[in-house]
Amino acid sequence: MLNYWWVTRPKRRLNSIPETLATFVEIALNKEWEGQRNSHLSLEDALEEAGLKKAGQRRDQTGGGGRTYQAWLESLGLIFIQENTEKVKLTLAGEAIMAGDSPVSVLTSQILKYQFPSSFSLSRGVQVSARFRIRPFRFLLRLLSDSRIGWLTEEELAKIIITEAENESEACYEYIVRRILQFRSDGDACLDKDFAVKYASSRRVNLVNPFSHLMDVANTFVNWLEYTQLARRDEQRCIRIFDEKQESVRRILAAKLSFIPRADEHEFFQRKYGVDPKHTKDTRDLTGVANVSTKAIVEQKIKNAFLAESLKTPISQITASLIDKICEQTGLISHIVEDTLNRLYPHGAIGAFMTEYFEMAFKGREDAAEFEKATAALFQDAFGFEAKHVGPIGLTPDVLLLSNESGFQAILDNKAYSKYSISNDHKNRMIHNYINELQNYSSSHLPLAFFSYIAGGFGSNITSRLQEISSETSVPGSAIGVANMIQLIERNIENPYSHSRIREIFSCGHLIELKDL
Repeated sequence: MLNYWWVTRPKRRLNSIPETLATFVEIALNKEWEGQRNSHLSLEDALEEAGLKKAGQRRDQTGGGGRTYQAWLESLGLIFIQENTEKVKLTLAGEAIMAGDSPVSVLTSQILKYQFPSSFSLSRGVQVSARFRIRPFRFLLRLLSDSRIGWLTEEELAKIIITEAENESEACYEYIVRRILQFRSDGDACLDKDFAVKYASSRRVNLVNPFSHLMDVANTFVNWLEYTQLARRDEQRCIRIFDEKQESVRRILAAKLSFIPRADEHEFFQRKYGVDPKHTKDTRDLTGVANVSTKAIVEQKIKNAFLAESLKTPISQITASLIDKICEQTGLISHIVEDTLNRLYPHGAIGAFMTEYFEMAFKGREDAAEFEKATAALFQDAFGFEAKHVGPIGLTPDVLLLSNESGFQAILDNKAYSKYSISNDHKNRMIHNYINELQNYSSSHLPLAFFSYIAGGFGSNITSRLQEISSETSVPGSAIGVANMIQLIERNIENPYSHSRIREIFSCGHLIELKDL
């Protein structure tokens, strides 16, 4: 039995969950899974072929690697085994990801509902201690929102939180706050003398670093929390809530969320846990036995190829080039691919790309050009601007926007940093090279409506710097963090913004907040 919080982690990050789910569905959906070694081995082969699992010599030929990935999907409430047929089914959350909904939105919902106990945590081979009755990620967000705490390190998670935070009572919460502050003051001296024994690994102990298994678990918890785009590690590797997400977190914590009961009843629990953000309950009748037809197999191949492509590039509509690419990948004829894509994904799946876009905003100069190109593609595909990546020209902003619809042009500058501040050099470049020399890289005679910076996050002086630029050029400006940029894109999917409304938002003269959207 595990005497600490635990999550399965064939991979410590969740970015590959959509492709892993698609691969699993192709192998196992509507089929029996338990005891089916050939299916387990087939999943391993397929994951390796797709580059989702490292290829190499296996420790055994029992399909253990495939079962680990299946457990990963189960733990997140994406699949379940139907009791009366013993066959694999998708939960509503799993269906939503396969239908092209934003994986970040779906998985964030699952992460925030993640609880001990669960069907997975009680399962054979896992068995997290029954003393834990807690939603771990909500608990972590509460700590991060507390002014007494403010930030957390992986070591604090490993040695204090995942071992001692048993429930969500006020008494337990306040105890954990005191223990974290005590650990910050005294370090390992505040741990129980028998700590290493009490929280030992269920596997072989690392004699050099007896805490390594706890640190591994803590690292995975932080990675999952970062996937929600609510918080991120700073330069000191401390995880903090994004400034612009504080209000979102307050709303999350204020919402009443009941524990899911009957964790020992697998199908009941998984279907309750696996309700996606668009539904309130799972009312599907899944009693019929589905026969896997040739048509269904073909459709699944197209889904898998589309989903993989949508994670790499923003797709707002089904185009000839996309159809050609998926035909090449699947070997299927074009009219079948085209008909299937138009039926299943008539509006594309821009939300699937948001995980990649979010990561781009923190990579520094390493992938700056990709961040710029992605921004141009999003403004063109999602918002309908004519967007040009002009950064490579030199002494130019990164992206030029043209709106014939509303009669203006605008400039965007991407900064892939977590705390970008406009230096004097960058301020002068925006004024003298980008704004005053617009004609050097734009052939349009439309008026310049606004300038804006897009970054992972911004320094505290961003508003005053924006106002200095606007004062000298008479062009309004703004800045937007990537988390809110993604919110803007996702809201646009539901209710498209006009170009005049985009102009209004990006001309606000300050850091764009959720209330501005």
